[in-house]
Amino acid sequence: MTTDGQRNAPDGVDVVALGESMVTFLPTRPGRLADVPSFERGIGGAESNVACVLAAAGHSARWVSRVGADGFGDHLVETIGSYGVDVTAVRRDPARPTGIYFRTAGDRATDTHEVAYYRAGSAASAMAVGNTDLDAVRAGRVLHLSGITAALSESCLELMRELTALRAGRPLVSFDVNHRPGLWQHADGPQELLELARRVDLVFVGEDEAEEVWGLHGAHAVRAAFPDPETLVVKQGGRGATVFAKDDVTFVPAPRVDVVAAVGAGDAFAAGFLSATLRGLPLKARVRHGHLTAAAALAVPGDLAPPPARAHADRLAALDDGTWETLRLGPGWTQAEQAPEEVRTP
Repeated sequence: MTTDGQRNAPDGVDVVALGESMVTFLPTRPGRLADVPSFERGIGGAESNVACVLAAAGHSARWVSRVGADGFGDHLVETIGSYGVDVTAVRRDPARPTGIYFRTAGDRATDTHEVAYYRAGSAASAMAVGNTDLDAVRAGRVLHLSGITAALSESCLELMRELTALRAGRPLVSFDVNHRPGLWQHADGPQELLELARRVDLVFVGEDEAEEVWGLHGAHAVRAAFPDPETLVVKQGGRGATVFAKDDVTFVPAPRVDVVAAVGAGDAFAAGFLSATLRGLPLKARVRHGHLTAAAALAVPGDLAPPPARAHADRLAALDDGTWETLRLGPGWTQAEQAPEEVRTP
């Protein structure tokens, strides 16, 4: 396997992302779910988020999933499709509903944050090897997956095992660990995630996540546990990210960001890194593009944010180390025209 992103896809699709998306209900004001009188509808899904950002960045992207034959399923397919994502391989399930969830307006890191999921028995949880268009899934240059799908059901776990199996002609398989302990129905989740991650080409994992799931301390300990993937990206929050590729180890600091909402940044980082990978950019530039796309998500209130224009991101990613480390990005930075407007010393 190679992580240069240059292999040809049979139908010209750059990235295929497989996973559950749900309709999200976001409160119109702060407060407990019990007190919020109304909500605004949105969409949420790690894999579809990546597909939407990549499509907005000019890549061809396909989302593969299963939704109910209901209005919420219609909304998901239509909204994700409106980003330019190919949704023709999404299956409709007449017997199971589309998953939904409600959340409070507060920061997800606080104790007051509430999330109410209604996804048990969802259409996506019924995804299986036998009811998924595997040709459509494998048709991209990159296949992006996450650990969320593996936790949904035994049939989803079997599908993930099939898609990560080593076989001739397999696309580059990207895997975001995305550990969700509340979704796993048994205690084997950490081991299942470990085994899946060891079978792929590119892994994204948070340093704090690796410590929580496997008791691994530090980026090098994570690499020791994941020696097989050609590329391993250990995200280290606001400090930056360490990427391991063959014998190369590179730490790339993150720019300072005036955070509006800490949601969607992980998916955006993966999308930025994958975009740069598809373009064959050097490793350091791939991480910087991940940081920049994450910064675009952090500077808006929702899960999805338009990525910076390619030329804009390329210019910032090419800054010398000293200037990069003084970079500070706030709301509206993706519309800034000149670097002096963006680069500010603390």
